[in-house]
Amino acid sequence: MKAFLGGPALLFCPGNRPDRFLKAHARADSVILDLEDAVGASDKFQARRDVCAALPELGDNAIVRVNAPGTPWHEDDVAALRTASAQTIMVPKVESPSQLDSLKGFDVIAICETAAGVLHSEAIASHPQCIALLWGGEDLIADLGGRRSRSPQGVYYGVVAQARHSVLLAAAAAGKFAIDAIHVDFTDMEGLRKETSEAVDMGFDAKACIHPNNVGIIREQFAPTQTELTWAAEVLAMADSHGGDVFAFQGRMIDEPLLLQARRIINPTQNSGGK
Repeated sequence: MKAFLGGPALLFCPGNRPDRFLKAHARADSVILDLEDAVGASDKFQARRDVCAALPELGDNAIVRVNAPGTPWHEDDVAALRTASAQTIMVPKVESPSQLDSLKGFDVIAICETAAGVLHSEAIASHPQCIALLWGGEDLIADLGGRRSRSPQGVYYGVVAQARHSVLLAAAAAGKFAIDAIHVDFTDMEGLRKETSEAVDMGFDAKACIHPNNVGIIREQFAPTQTELTWAAEVLAMADSHGGDVFAFQGRMIDEPLLLQARRIINPTQNSGGK
């Protein structure tokens, strides 16, 4: 993974809570200082100043989520972060690659969380400033005029799952990182564990969260199990002895796609996004 991730757990921290910046930075692999949803209109100016002041101490693993393009605060956020020499910014509600044209010099994580954003995610991912895509189910449902993103059983409705998959495919096709959305109920540890496991199995590179207690579960699920490590090591050892030919192992035919999976278990940075 690129340095901006530092690991799979990305933790949001309100931009108007400078007392929490260092704590969140210490707990997570990357901290996302949030100037958007977590900060009310009356606090935007001070939050921006506090975030910019904190960046030198936080270093490369700090990401700043600016306000969305077209809002009264977006351009001022970007200008202030340029002055503060911010490296990585997260841009919400991106709907067109042209919205990233003015962000030269930044590494941009684009959030595809509207109908237009999801449908244009492939073009957005291909923009030279974009290094990663994140998707968002709750904003998507709001944009669609819906009421909730999940069934009473906690399963994503089909249109939300489709958005998740579309953003993952778009990021992979462009060779960029794919970041899975937050699990909104941060107290639902079992639901978070299941959702993160799905994200890992599908190929997401990281997952965002909104509470420090979620970080450990995300790291745990992204780390390969001992069983997976043993399987991968044995498969790769047998592959060397077969000279590149297909072979059978534990009831499965092992060919190049399964060898790629084994290599990624051993080395998670291999064949991940951000090529």
